[in-house]
Parts: sequence; structure tokens; C-alpha cells
Amino acid sequence: MPDSSPAAAGGIAYKKSGDSLKTGPDGKRGDGKAFRRAGAGDDALKSMPLNADAERAALSCMLLDPIAIIPKAIEQLNPGYFYIPAHRIIFEALLHLYKTRPEGKLDLIVLNTELANQGSLDAVGGPKTIADLLDDVPTTALFDDYAEFLKEKFILRRVIQDCTECVSEAYDGPESSTNFLDSVEKKVLRIRDETTREKGIEDMRVHVLKVIQSIDDMYNSDGNSGGIMTEFKELDAMTNGFHGGEMIVVAARPSMGKTSFAMNIVENVAIRKDNPIPVAVFSLEMTSESLVQRLLCSRAKVQMQKLRGGFLSKADFPKLMQVAGQLAEAPIWIDDTPGLTINELQAKARRLKQQHGIRMIMIDYLQLLKAPDVARKDGREKEIAEISGGIKGIAKELDIPVIVLAQLNRNPDARGGKPRMSDLRESGSIEQDADLIGLLMRAEVYADEEEKENLYGEAEFIIAKQRNGPTGEVPLTFHKEFMRFDNRAKSDEH
Repeated sequence: MPDSSPAAAGGIAYKKSGDSLKTGPDGKRGDGKAFRRAGAGDDALKSMPLNADAERAALSCMLLDPIAIIPKAIEQLNPGYFYIPAHRIIFEALLHLYKTRPEGKLDLIVLNTELANQGSLDAVGGPKTIADLLDDVPTTALFDDYAEFLKEKFILRRVIQDCTECVSEAYDGPESSTNFLDSVEKKVLRIRDETTREKGIEDMRVHVLKVIQSIDDMYNSDGNSGGIMTEFKELDAMTNGFHGGEMIVVAARPSMGKTSFAMNIVENVAIRKDNPIPVAVFSLEMTSESLVQRLLCSRAKVQMQKLRGGFLSKADFPKLMQVAGQLAEAPIWIDDTPGLTINELQAKARRLKQQHGIRMIMIDYLQLLKAPDVARKDGREKEIAEISGGIKGIAKELDIPVIVLAQLNRNPDARGGKPRMSDLRESGSIEQDADLIGLLMRAEVYADEEEKENLYGEAEFIIAKQRNGPTGEVPLTFHKEFMRFDNRAKSDEH
């Protein structure tokens, strides 16, 4: 029987003069730095975390009841969770047999034969090692616990490996500290992503109960669907509010007022007496100071031009101070970091969710985000696809709606201003990822001089796509002097 101790499995990394060796989280060796005990000398090296008993116990459960346990193992484990090489080989052989044999039936003889055919039987210790596994546990009842033990040790090994690589790269001097930090963050997030996907397949009964519960909640909610209401009445009527996991795209040509519209939504949901909604704003185009100035003037209905020119009236100042007090208490967090990458945005959003419980995000705007992992040769469309997918991913992960602004190309200008969904720049991935795409339009911008007066203030939010509801036009009123959108009164409609 081969030695299955941590050392034999590569569990202790060691370093000789002029040579280095490391072991990875799955027990495989490769060139690299040795893992040292913090604060100790070169010869004080620490073994990698593992739980050999749990590894054997998990394999024992799979052999005791393969039909019931191996499907759970496929869902909860991967080969890297087994640090001892012999255990990893046995695990992979069990998975292969389960997938290739009728109804997944197997026993000791079948497993021994498979390992012999692979030339691995002696490597794992021979038939006696396999037989001994059956004596490790009397029941499969604790398999989930064994799987959790293996997962915990695997995470620790991955952290050790990735942090060691990061330390080595830091000593070597990366070309860009910003890209290096992105790389460090991605390594950590990758560990979490790889080890938190075991949500499990739920049968129809579970899904039906969840849906019935949500229907019951809506039935008893007096018309409140549970979505976040924007206070734009016709928009809320068509969408039933914005819901967790949704990516909402607000697209327009420049100077149509998309930032103002989005900030009006932020204002409406975050500054309310009952149940204010915590919101995070990522402003890649405007500074936070400019954004707050605009928000102040919009809510106080004070002309921005007067504020910037220093021509405030006596009546304006107290209105601004009153609104400033409201804004100061509002649960709004603004990040105006320029050149933000999608990885940075995701990390910031996760922290804001954890620390402040944000329930909505607004991003201004999509095309200003960067995706450093996409090479230039891959093209801008590939980069936009990466960014769009990342935004949708954060909406689903945090279970919150994400409003993202986007620029339209020049096509609407050529046809009199009426925008279409296809006018989105690099639109393919955005159209696919978005749950709702709204196109903001102000007809007066494209009208001739005779028509401008009749169309003054009229705006439309055209819902061109809605995954869970109707499409159509939402009439709005735009107060240009205050950079503010409001519900259009019935008397204002032609």
C-alpha cells in the first residue's frame, strides 16, 4: 500500500538551495515558491491543509450506496477536493463508472477492474486499499458533512496557492499595479465562484412552493408587486417595479437627459418617508460633486445655470438648504472613480451590499467601463460583451436591479430622432443580457423651429424590450431648466 500521508501526497512543500517546489490545492506539484510558516526560516515549512479521514469517508459513502451518493458527489465535490493522489484517482474512477455503466451500478470488483484497466490499481494501494474503504464509515448519513470538510480544506489550499503566486508576482514587479490588483481580486473571487455553485437541483415541488408564496405575497400586498417603484406611474404600471436580478438599460443619444432621468429614479426611491431604498451610483462621466449639484437643483427646482453663475435669488438658497438636508440623510452612495473596470465595479458592489445593504445600482454609463481581461485584438464588441455580462451577473448575484445607462449610435439623428433597440452601440450582447431596454427621446430636440414650442418639455421612455412584461411608450415631461423628469399630466398630452 502506498504511503497516503500528507508528505507522500505532496502535503509538505520544501525548498533546497537554488531549487523550489510547491504543491497546489489538489496535491499536484509544480515549479514555484515553497510555502513557509509565517515568520519562520527556510526549513520551517508547513504542511498543506487536508482532512484525510474525510476524504476516505466520502469515498466510502460513494461505494456503500453509489446510486444515491455519487449524484450528490458530482454536485458537491470535484477531484481537486481530494488532496491525496490515491483518493483523487479513486474518486475520478467512481465518477467515470457511474456515468458509463447502466443505471450507475458498481461494486468493489467493478472498481478494481476499472482501476486495473487504467493502470492505476497499484498506484492507489491495490485491492486491499479499496476494500478497506468500506470499513471507514457504517452509514452514508453524514456524506454532506464530509463533503463540507473537503470543501473547507480545498478553499484553504487554494488561498495558500493563489496568495503565494501573488507574493511571488509582487516581488518580481508587475508591469501595472492596477492590473496586478485586478488579478489578485480575480483569484480570490474565482475561489468563491468555484466553491459556491453547489446550490443544488431542486425538484418541481420546491419551485412551485416558492412561486405560490410569491403569488400569495402579491395578493396580500394591495397592488405592491414587491418590485422597487420608480414613482413614474406609467413606467411602474408597465413593469410592476424593478426587481432583483434585473438589468435595466436606459439608452439615449447624448444630451437627451438619461443621467437626469436615472438620477430622478435614484432620488425617488432613496428619498421617501416610507421604506427608503439604499442605492449605489457609479458615475464614470461626471464627478460626484457635479452629480450632487444636479440632484440638488433638480429636487429644489432651482436652475443649474443660476447656481453655477452665482446668481441665486433669496428664495433659491433656502430651497437648496432644505433639499441638502434631505440628500444628506438619503441612503445613496456615489463612486466617481474614472476608468473603472468591470472587475472593480463588481468588487465595490459586493462590498456596498455587504456593508450598507444596497438594493439598487445605477451605472453611468456602460461604454465607459473597461474590461482589461479582453485583449485589444478581440475588439470593442467583445469587451462590451464582457462588461454587459458582468453587469447582469452582479444583478443576479446580489439579487438587486441594476440600472445601466448606454449611448445610442447616430442612426436616430438620420431618421428624425426615433430610436430603436438596434441603435445601441455594440448592441448584440446588451440586447441579450438586458431584462428591460428603455430608449429615452425628446422630440423637441429634432423638431424644426415652428414645432419646438408645441413639443417643449415632451419626452418619451420607449420600452423596446421587457423580458417579463409589455413594451410600449411611457409619456414624461422634461423640465430642462431643472434637468428633471416628471409624470406627464393628462392635460399636457396632445
